[in-house]
Amino acid sequence: MNQPSRRTFLAGAAAGAAAGLTGCSKYGEPKGTPPPAPANAVLGTTNEIPVGGGKIFAPRQVVVTQPSKGTFKGFSSICTHLGCPVASVSGGTINCDCHGSKYSIKDGAVEAGPAPRPLPPKPIKITGDTITLT
Repeated sequence: MNQPSRRTFLAGAAAGAAAGLTGCSKYGEPKGTPPPAPANAVLGTTNEIPVGGGKIFAPRQVVVTQPSKGTFKGFSSICTHLGCPVASVSGGTINCDCHGSKYSIKDGAVEAGPAPRPLPPKPIKITGDTITLT
């Protein structure tokens, strides 16, 4: 009877285990993020951004907020802690679910850690009711 050697068996088992783990990620680890948006990309309209809140444009890696009526701010939507995409905008903060970081909708400043630094600003332009990443 012709059976594989122990070394061949173990090598195959190790390769299979590695392949199985390749697609796994742990809770809180950054997920793959899309490439940044090109300049002059239309994000949406001002009607989509609530006063005192914001909206995440995930494909463009941008979050746009409206801290006060008619004032719009753009920030990176990638958390400065471990690179997770932020998940929501509520209660006056931009929130990352990976480890609980929270950022101000006014200036991107860290309001709750473990984020080490603010969200970087992203240049946006308002033309009429259209929001464009510049």
